[in-house]
Amino acid sequence: MKKTHLILLVAISICFVTISYAQKGNYRISNSFGVTGGITTFDIVTDNFITKTSNGFVGGINAIVDIPVRWYNISFGMQLSESNLEILGRPELISTEEAFIEYKMFAAQVAMLLHVKVIPDYFTIDVGPMLQYNGSLELKDKNQEGYYIKNYVNLAAEAISNISQFNLNGAVGASLGIRNFKLKAQYIYGFTNILNKLEKEGLDTLGSNARFKGNQSMLVLGAIISF
Repeated sequence: MKKTHLILLVAISICFVTISYAQKGNYRISNSFGVTGGITTFDIVTDNFITKTSNGFVGGINAIVDIPVRWYNISFGMQLSESNLEILGRPELISTEEAFIEYKMFAAQVAMLLHVKVIPDYFTIDVGPMLQYNGSLELKDKNQEGYYIKNYVNLAAEAISNISQFNLNGAVGASLGIRNFKLKAQYIYGFTNILNKLEKEGLDTLGSNARFKGNQSMLVLGAIISF
């Protein structure tokens, strides 16, 4: 239900902001809608765990406001992603064997981006803030539920699932192509501590740091079709 409300709020906001911009000024403002899709690599930058990036996917929509007399355009949009991450662990409480534990995370990201017109209609630099709502870290393989996290004596793999769900990110990237079709590369960094909520879970942190700190890092390679 929360996800449905978030999607409806973003859709209404996009329409409202687009109409508002279109009504201002004496010059013609061109508005368009875009559909995006691509692949991602995701990681959590942290000293608590040994992680390995994995691939995922992303898709979304946005409203683009093209202001002819300005050196920039503005877009408002939302994208949904499923990211994968691996964290080093061991299959038993006492074991010399090590294996990466596979997790997945669903996220909805709302962004307002400034598109600097390096070459108008063909090449832009894209930068702006992004608000994120994400689910928990879910184990992809139920057979790994009994695994333990590397660096900790008795920290179970499923115990670190309940991460912080609301996060603020920064996004920077570039788009290259023609007016209605562009390839894009985007880097997203989490300004907030996505592992902060783990400190309130009463976890057994014997063997390593009891303070949890991590910032998400995501690379997106994709395309956008505008109409």
